[in-house]
This record gives sequence, C-alpha cells and structure tokens, in this order.
Amino acid sequence: MRIALLGAGRIGQLHGRLVASQPDVDEVIVADVDAVRARQAADAIGGRVAASVGKALDAADAALVTATTDAHPALVSMAVDRGLPVFCEKPLALDLDETIALVDKIESAGATVQVGFQRRFDQAYVEARRLVETGELGTVYLVRLIAHDHEPPPDAYIPVSGGLFRDSSIHDFDALRWVTGLEVEELYAAGSVRNFPIFARYDDVDTGAVILRMTDGTLAVLGQTRHDPRGYDIRMEIVGSKDAVTVGLTDATPLRSLEPGGPSMAGPAWSTFLTRFEPAYRAELLTFLRVARGEIPSPCTARDGLEAMRISVAATRSRLENRPVRLAEVTEGER
Repeated sequence: MRIALLGAGRIGQLHGRLVASQPDVDEVIVADVDAVRARQAADAIGGRVAASVGKALDAADAALVTATTDAHPALVSMAVDRGLPVFCEKPLALDLDETIALVDKIESAGATVQVGFQRRFDQAYVEARRLVETGELGTVYLVRLIAHDHEPPPDAYIPVSGGLFRDSSIHDFDALRWVTGLEVEELYAAGSVRNFPIFARYDDVDTGAVILRMTDGTLAVLGQTRHDPRGYDIRMEIVGSKDAVTVGLTDATPLRSLEPGGPSMAGPAWSTFLTRFEPAYRAELLTFLRVARGEIPSPCTARDGLEAMRISVAATRSRLENRPVRLAEVTEGER
C-alpha cells in the first residue's frame, strides 16, 4: 500500500511515522506547501516528496489529510475524486455550510472517509462506551467532561482556529455522542477571557463551559480552559445508577489533591495531546489501514464529523447570543 501524506506539520509527522512503520505500507508520499518541511518529514520516515498534491494522490492507494483545517475540504475532495480512501484530521471544514457540502459529496460518491477523532480509540473511552452499552452503569445520570490545555495555542493560530468550541471542544462533543450513543438535543454555553486578551481580539474565549441535554434526558457538563499550569488534562466522568467511573485519571493527570494523605501525581504530567493520546493515535491509524484495505467500514464517518460540528456551532451560537440553543436550529453555519 502507498499512502499520500498531505500536510507535514506536527500531527502529520506523527501519522507519517506510524504508517511508515507498518509492514504493508510500501511507501509514504509527502506533500506540503512548505517544501523544506515536506523534505524533512519524508527523510525522517524514508518516504519521498511529491511535486504537488495531485501527483501525491495519483501515486497513492489511500490518503491522510493532516494539513491546516482550511485546506481539508479541497484535499478530501481531490482524494474522493480519485476514488481513494481518506483519513482526515478533525474537523472536515472550518464552517458548517462547507462541512455539509463536503459530506453530501462524500456520501453521494459512496466514498470511504474516516474522521480523526482519536478518543474513540483510547482504551478507557472504549471501556466507558462498553459499560454504557451493556447497562453496567445503569441509568446514566451525568457525564462530566474536563478539557484543559497545558498552554494556549500560538497567537497566529487563534484567528484561524474557528474558536474554542470548534477547535478543541469538538473532540469532547464527539466523545460524548460516541460513548453515550445519544444525540445532543439542547445546550447552553458560556465563555470568558480570563488571562489571554488576544482571544478577545478575535471574539474568542480562553475559558468555556457548556451544559448539554441529550435526547433521553441525560445531562452532560463540559468545563474547558486554554491554560492549565500543571499540564494537559482531558477526562470524562460518568455517574450512573449502578456505578461511577472516570477516564483519564492516572499518575500523569495534572491535579494536586488538598486532602490530608491524598494521592499525589507520581509521574510527570501530560503536557500535550500527543503524549496523552499517542497510543490512541496509533490504534486509529492502524484501523484506517484496515478501512483502506476494505476489511472494515469506517468507524468514524464524515456524517459523525458533521454532527460534532453541529454541536460546536450550536455552542458558539449559544455563547454569542447568550441563550440555550436546540440542535434542531442548527441547519446552517454562521457566516
């Protein structure tokens, strides 16, 4: 199998290393707008650089789209037009209207697309989903989502990120749908700029909270910050009538207990999503190779990417308009 790697930034380099190490991947063909970066990424994995995206796709059996988000729709479309299976990092597009158009094209073509929500491949999230599905948790009362970045993104990224809820919270929204097997019916979101004024310059926030009601009445609460001085903290807690469980609580969780004799963090804290979720990224890419070979269907479809985007748009709309928003309202994006 030959893989086209479209985008050689930080996440592209990680994916490139993972697929290049697989025995059934004969070649990784790298394309990036930055020729130096493309060459460095290719040399690091024994791949080769293509003269253009089109040439990379023409020489490949499957494509990994890991470029900047604004490039995702065009790159996915080019791969779909060639009939190639595509893995695309989240989100499919920056806004809802463009996402809808792309999903319509993918589904009309019967194309194979897997969207990169790596938490679906994290062992603890997988177990949480199993406990919900089997009823071992009983009636789920509450899902609590915690999402703290260790450090804010670079200043240059903020105006093109799409905002906190679309750029970062979208992972939590997808995990909520996937673990519970439910859709969001209504939500209320709030946000604030607490420590980094540059977010306000672009009508964004560095701290946010969302209350979500699922279609069966289950409640979920997301609390999120762009800065946690102790490290990168991503967790999910589920309280049910038979049990209460947590995802992401280990000796690397960046928390300090104030209880006398309470547990202490034994190891170094997670500092980035790459260290926190590296095993999940590996499992995700290995799964995509099976998808590309036609062995299994996509475990995270373009439609899943669209539904997560709709929740993100609803949360953004709720924050800006200071009101609850029903997901049924979200049929097109903000301009």
